Amino acid sequence: MKRNILICLILILYVLSFQACSTPDGKLVKTVDEFNEVLKTAMPGDKIVLANGTWTDAELLVKAKGTAESPITISAETKGKVIFTGQSNLRIAGEYLIVSGLVFKDGYTPTSVVISFREKTGKYANHCRLTESVIDNFNNPERFSTESWVDLYGQNNRVDHCYFIDKRCQGVTMTIRLPDELCQNNHHQIDHNYFAFRQNLGSNGGETLRIGTSKYSLTTSGTVVEDNYFGHTDGEHEIISIKSCGNVIRNNTFNECWGTVTFRHGHDNLAEGNFFFGNGKVNTGGIRIINERNKAINNYLSGLTGTRFRGALVVMNGIPNSPINRYNQVIGGVFRNNTFLNCENVQLCAGSDQERTLPPIETVIENNIFYLKGKKKLFTVYDDISGITFQNNYLSKGVKPISGVRIDMVDLQVVKNSYGLPVPVSPALKNAGCSLEKPEATAENCGPSWFKTENKALLFDQGKTISVLPGVNTLVEAVEKSNAGDRIVLSDGEYLNSKTIQVKVPVTIMSDKKPLITSEKSNMFVIENGGALKLQGLQISGTQAPDMAGNVIVSTSKYSMNRNYKLVAENCNVKDLSVNHSFSFFKSYKNTFADSVKIKNCDFQNITGHVIELDSENEDLGIYSAENVNIEGCSFNHIKGSVINLYRGGTDESTFGPVFKMENCEIKDVGVGSRNKEEACLYLHGVQRTNIEHSSFLKSKPIKLFLTNGEPVTRIDSNEFYSEVGIVSNDPHYEQINNILAKPE
Repeated sequence: MKRNILICLILILYVLSFQACSTPDGKLVKTVDEFNEVLKTAMPGDKIVLANGTWTDAELLVKAKGTAESPITISAETKGKVIFTGQSNLRIAGEYLIVSGLVFKDGYTPTSVVISFREKTGKYANHCRLTESVIDNFNNPERFSTESWVDLYGQNNRVDHCYFIDKRCQGVTMTIRLPDELCQNNHHQIDHNYFAFRQNLGSNGGETLRIGTSKYSLTTSGTVVEDNYFGHTDGEHEIISIKSCGNVIRNNTFNECWGTVTFRHGHDNLAEGNFFFGNGKVNTGGIRIINERNKAINNYLSGLTGTRFRGALVVMNGIPNSPINRYNQVIGGVFRNNTFLNCENVQLCAGSDQERTLPPIETVIENNIFYLKGKKKLFTVYDDISGITFQNNYLSKGVKPISGVRIDMVDLQVVKNSYGLPVPVSPALKNAGCSLEKPEATAENCGPSWFKTENKALLFDQGKTISVLPGVNTLVEAVEKSNAGDRIVLSDGEYLNSKTIQVKVPVTIMSDKKPLITSEKSNMFVIENGGALKLQGLQISGTQAPDMAGNVIVSTSKYSMNRNYKLVAENCNVKDLSVNHSFSFFKSYKNTFADSVKIKNCDFQNITGHVIELDSENEDLGIYSAENVNIEGCSFNHIKGSVINLYRGGTDESTFGPVFKMENCEIKDVGVGSRNKEEACLYLHGVQRTNIEHSSFLKSKPIKLFLTNGEPVTRIDSNEFYSEVGIVSNDPHYEQINNILAKPE
């Protein structure tokens, strides 16, 4: 009897425990176990509230069925105060479910997807919604561990007013999946989201949004992407990659984004009413079209500088009998009522080569306005354009028109409309150009209102100034204590380091006294994940380093870095890196990527290794180690290795760089060591843009070029080459202008 009473009391207390957690907003749960228990009995109209706080290593499966009139909601107790960290993820599977107010931050998913609209294959979400949620820097520490942040399966789902910021590792930010009929003709809605700060991946696989895959590209998805704001989404060529049919990309804003909206595969897609603002930023593009009956209508494109596949408008060539994963011919394309304001490139029949031989046909370009100031060339035609009909298009005077095509040359003036948007106008215009007066999607009306944006760029010289005296490890200690953007100012004297200096944040080390920096370690500086290094006005010597192969002054981490870094050296003297046979100034390791390496007004002498090694990604997969390398006003004397080894192999066309520039430099006695396997003073493999100018080359090995696909632009201009120094290339398609062959004396 007593036992039965005890059992009853326990049951009553158990029930009361959940009743005690009930609030006017729903049932409050504090753990994953409590959530799972409440979900078992969830009925249409129920509300489950996740308690404020940090949910670590939490994996939630929302599996239930609501109705259209009475959905089941899962929300944060306070929007933005429920933080999922560690190895966490969310799966939504069922019908009429709404998830809102969550934040995923400072962790990564143990699976391949952070938020997935399915439980497993065949068990999908339908009529479900993810709203007012955030994924912020939720990245696997392994740069090339492929994971996406949101995968949509099923049908009639919506993602809206969310913020997706700082995606770093390989994988698409948001993907629409079409594996079977339950996920096709899906009519998903993606609206009012804020996609921001997708850093350059330096590889394929950095799209922000992808709809479909090559395998299902002739299948209808029917997804609508509208009223979203994309800011600095620079992952790769394709900001949005369409690989399916019947999708609409409408009323979105793209602000300073590298790449294009790309109709990569599939037919009957529409880009309408979108705004593209490049503001002169490099690699910014507009719309790229492939396949059949795809349209770009009533779009506004301004200040876009992208070239080749990243032009403001790119119409591709196709392949005869194209495999499903290559390039189908453009047939029935329509490009109507678009405004191009100071965009630098329109590419027609782009990609024309021995494989892509089919130019566009049955295609119309009409009622567009092309305004370009200060440049004569806008259009590049790579093949036969007789299959394109041009009518009622207008081009500003002074710009070279397309030969054999009627485009009306008009004296266009640029004025600001009532919303402050610059537009080209002329009395001669007839029903041409974009009719929209302002963007529908803005940084203010996209994403959750309670989440504040922040600049994710690595910035130098934004912090405090720290003065450091000479001595043993005084510099090590100062860097250890520094915060992002700090400036460490050195006095005259010697700074000896018996420890490796770990650079974990952007930091500047500078002086106007030219102090001497030495180290007893094989690595003087290591740029760690999240770090960036600027060296100014220093003397750096390798005389105190151990006699070890592979010594280096600056290197990246030997481990994967999912944050891009920067290296700057200005007004520095680097000498006597010679205690062994292979002592280099800078070396990058695999799975790391530099936004930029800049060396200016520096003097390098007596080095047994290379000055700059950016050649660790050598599997020929289209992966490379640095986007921009700039060497200006430097001298290199008695260098056994090369000034630079910069390598990008493979045939992938989804990336931007590398970009290399050297100007006003002196190269003397460089590349002559027996261990320099490339036998070059400069070794540039697969570099997409090369500019070498106003430099001299004496008693050195040749410049070696290996030109790969991607239409690389290589210009060697106004240099002095002494008789024993030359240029060796696998391909003659590089430009030499005004170079002087001189005698050694």
